[in-house]
Amino acid sequence: MEAAADLKDTASLTLKFEFNPKLGIDNPVLSLAEDHDPSELWSLERPRFCLLSKEKGRTFGFHLQQELGRAGHVVSMVEPGTSAQRQGLRAGDRILGVNNHVVEREDHAVVVRRIQASGPRVLLTVLAQHVHDVARAQQGDDACLCPTLGPGVRPRLCHIVKDEGGFGFSITQGHRGPFWLVLTTGGAAERAGVPPGARLLEVNGVSVEKFTHNQLRRKLRQSGEQVTLLVAGPEVEEKCRQLGMPLAAPLAEGWALPTKPRCLHIEKGPQGFGFLLREEKGLDGHLGQFLWEVDPGLPAEKAGMQAGDRLVAVAGESVEGLGHEETVSRIRAQGSCVFLTVVDPEADRFFSMVRLSPLLFLESTETSASPQDTCSASLVETKNPPVEDIAMPPDSCGSRQCFLYPGPGGGYGFRLSCVASGPCVFISQVTLGSSAARAGLQMGDVILEVNGFPLGGENDLERLQQLAEAEPPLCLKLAARSWQGLEAWNPQGLERTGL
Repeated sequence: MEAAADLKDTASLTLKFEFNPKLGIDNPVLSLAEDHDPSELWSLERPRFCLLSKEKGRTFGFHLQQELGRAGHVVSMVEPGTSAQRQGLRAGDRILGVNNHVVEREDHAVVVRRIQASGPRVLLTVLAQHVHDVARAQQGDDACLCPTLGPGVRPRLCHIVKDEGGFGFSITQGHRGPFWLVLTTGGAAERAGVPPGARLLEVNGVSVEKFTHNQLRRKLRQSGEQVTLLVAGPEVEEKCRQLGMPLAAPLAEGWALPTKPRCLHIEKGPQGFGFLLREEKGLDGHLGQFLWEVDPGLPAEKAGMQAGDRLVAVAGESVEGLGHEETVSRIRAQGSCVFLTVVDPEADRFFSMVRLSPLLFLESTETSASPQDTCSASLVETKNPPVEDIAMPPDSCGSRQCFLYPGPGGGYGFRLSCVASGPCVFISQVTLGSSAARAGLQMGDVILEVNGFPLGGENDLERLQQLAEAEPPLCLKLAARSWQGLEAWNPQGLERTGL
C-alpha cells in the first residue's frame, strides 16, 4: 500500500517519443507534467545517479524492499531532510546499481550488504518504477539498463608522499574549479599513479569542486608531507560524461595507498583462536568491534592479528553497524576456520579521513596469498547447502558466461563449494570490489563450464585446483539464479530494510 500511494503521486507523468538516430527507433522519454519541475527528464537510455552521504549517527535516509518472485529492489520510503531526499531519490525508484556493481538480480540481503559496506558514501543508479517497466517492455528482460565503468576506467584515489621535488604536480585552470594537474616527469604524483591530464576531484576526502585557487593551495599546504587525491584521467572523465555518471569517490580504485585492510585466515587450534572481541567506541565515536588480548603463538597471532585491530567484515560481509552478539554469531557460524577483514588504527584514521569504507579497496590491497581472493584452494564440500544459495539447473533457468581477469593481488575474488550428493560446484562467496564481483558472479551460481570444459565429472576437483594458474581471462559458464528457491527460503514475499 505504501508503494502504491507513492506511485499514484507520479501519475501526472506523461510519455512522449523522440527519434533516436543511434538506435534508429523512436525513443520513449518520460517528462514531468506542469506541476513538477520541467527541467527534470528521465530517459530510458540514461538512469539517474544519486550520490548519498551518511551523516554521523544517521542513515542514508531511505528504505529498500524486494518483492520475491520478481527481480529488482524498490525504494519504499524516503525520509524527509535526509541525504536521500536531497539527492533526488524517490519512493518507487528501482535500484539498478550500487557503486560500480549491477544489482538488479542480486538477493535483497546482498544489495543491503553492498550499501552498508560502502561506508559513509554510496552511489546508487536508479530508474523510476514506471520508466523501468517501459524500458523492460521495449528492451527485454535480458537487457542491462545499468551502465558501469570497465576495469582501469575509474577514478583513482592516489596517496602522494612529498620528495625533494615536492608533490610533483602543478595546478592549471581558472580562479575557481574545476582543476587539472600538470605532472612533473618522474615526480611523486606520477609514481603514485596520478594519470597525465588528470582532473582533481578531492583532497583528503574534501571536494574541491567549488574551491577557489587560493583555497586549494591552502588545503594542499595544510596536508604537510603527504596528501591523498581523488583524480580522474581524461578517459575516465569522457566515459562518465557519456554515461551521465558523476565522478564519484565510491567508484575509485586505490593506488599506492599508505595503509590497507587486512584479510586474516584463522584456523582454530586446540586452545581456540586466541583473541578476544570487545565492543567499544572507535575513532569516530561510534561503537565498533575491536580485537584484543591476542595470545602469543596461537592461530590469531600467526594469521597476523594485532591487538587494537577493528573488525570490519566477517567472511567478506560487512559488520558495520552490527551489535556485539550478532557479530560473534557470524564468527561462530564459520566453524573452525574463519575469515576476518580488519583495519589497524592507522588504516582506520586514513579511511575515515577520505570518507570511504576500507572494504571498497579490498581487491587493490590484498596479496595473492589471501584466501579471500583465491578460487582454487577453497573448495568446501557440503551435504545440505542452504536453499537460497543453490541455483536451478540450466535447462530451467538458462545460463550466462562471465570473463574474469585477476586483480592486482593475482586472485579473482570468489570461493567455491560443492555438493557431496551430486555433481554441483557453486559460488559460495564473492569478495566485494573484486574481479568476480565486477563480472557479476553471485553467491549460489552453479559453475557449468570452466574455460570451455564442462564440470560434472570425476575430474572436477583436479580442474578446479588449476584455476589459479589458468591463463587469463578465466571464462566461467554459470547457471542463473532461481527465484523459486528464494520463495521457499522466505515465504513472506516481501523484505524491507532501512538504510
